[in-house]
Amino acid sequence: MNAQQNDEETSLLQRPEQLMAKTPLPWDQIWILLLLETPELLSSRTLAPFIPQLIRDIGVTHGDESQVGHDAGILQSSYYAAHTLTIFYWSQLSDHIGRKPVILTALLAISISMFSFGLSKTFLALVVSRVVCGAFDASDSMAKSMLMDITDATNMPKACSYLPIPGTIAGAVGSLIGGSLSRPADRFPDIFGRSEFLKTYPYLLPCSISAFFILTIWLVTYICLKESVPTKTPLWELIKGGFFGQKPRQPLSNVIVDPDEVKSKPLPLRALLTSKVLSVTASYATTGLFQMGINSVLPVFYATPIELGGLSLDPPRIGTLLAASSVIHGIFQLLFYTRLIDCFGARAIHITGVSSGIPMVILFPMTNALARAYGIGMAVWLCVVVQLMLKTILSMCFPCMVLFIRAAAPNRASLGATNGIAQVAVAVARIIGPASASSVFSYSLQKGHDAWSIYYFLTAIVFLAVGTALSLPRDPSVWEDSQ
Repeated sequence: MNAQQNDEETSLLQRPEQLMAKTPLPWDQIWILLLLETPELLSSRTLAPFIPQLIRDIGVTHGDESQVGHDAGILQSSYYAAHTLTIFYWSQLSDHIGRKPVILTALLAISISMFSFGLSKTFLALVVSRVVCGAFDASDSMAKSMLMDITDATNMPKACSYLPIPGTIAGAVGSLIGGSLSRPADRFPDIFGRSEFLKTYPYLLPCSISAFFILTIWLVTYICLKESVPTKTPLWELIKGGFFGQKPRQPLSNVIVDPDEVKSKPLPLRALLTSKVLSVTASYATTGLFQMGINSVLPVFYATPIELGGLSLDPPRIGTLLAASSVIHGIFQLLFYTRLIDCFGARAIHITGVSSGIPMVILFPMTNALARAYGIGMAVWLCVVVQLMLKTILSMCFPCMVLFIRAAAPNRASLGATNGIAQVAVAVARIIGPASASSVFSYSLQKGHDAWSIYYFLTAIVFLAVGTALSLPRDPSVWEDSQ
């Protein structure tokens, strides 16, 4: 008994030393994966500052200000509705044909949809543009799958600490592009005032700039990105075998994963639905539900007149606030995320992030009350800054989810499909989040309705997210060690 106890103590004493030997990050590929984190956020943040005004301009609300939030939620949810129907199949397909072809398809589709959005003159055309974008956009999911492919348990937390850098840049650039360059003929008459084309399509310029950025990323990806899936099945063989039939997989040259993983094969969907995968999926979905609810309400809250419960801010100010939030988020996570994970564990960071939603929600009515009483002054701006800082803490939940998804995967060859399951669930939550939160916000603005309805709704989602997070282990390595 004493010998066994000594062995266990020796093993525990040696474990920290083992963890110190971390695998170096493959920077020749990491920087490309970080670049691939930008297109989805760049496109959505470009649209966010001017969507409320665009909805007013096309006349779909017929002058009813309370319906602006509802229609903005429909636009956001249409993207995620299409995304939900396709993301698992793109993820599963990438386990067979490789990540790179799927990424290139996604980037091209996002670019086309952005041009289409800027040229749209009806609400239906706007929805169709977002549906096309959502149906083909798998770039973010594929980037995370590739990150799981080329890292291990020792260096993945460090890699995840860099994830907010592209998000910071994309969020800041996208928000500034959308907020500053929408309606350019009105805002910059000396430069664009003579352009009848930009007067006819006042939101095309910001959409086009974002689209050109994404096309540049497509070119970099095509030239520099190496495939991370060690074997592949020809697409035609998959089609003949029932799309995902198990056919002989051809080994690839110049791959960047462990050769021992070649023997591992992608698992069918039923084999992927383990208790670990389901726990991560539930936590990811509820966190995404709250984040999207907040993200959809926030710009509408800023744009809504003070007397109706908002702050009466114009698109440039909204864009600046969203950009500043992205910068703060990126700097904070880069400096502190890895240290916090090492000190407290991924679950503690995740639970703290979702719990920050409670004071975040309370600040909505508090900020509006101050604006009603004293106007847009120092007290209001202080509340806005505190709320955006809390939003930064919430954003730290998502790199934690990447760690848990990798640990929950039954094998390395099924990382794409496992990630796809989680992405489907969070996409469903992101459909429900914007549409429901924006609708409840619009409902709360109408006469005779409880103005606090939206705050009760968001608080309930916070408690749901905390509850699902309790099923996660303190550290993802617990699950990996048990496999």
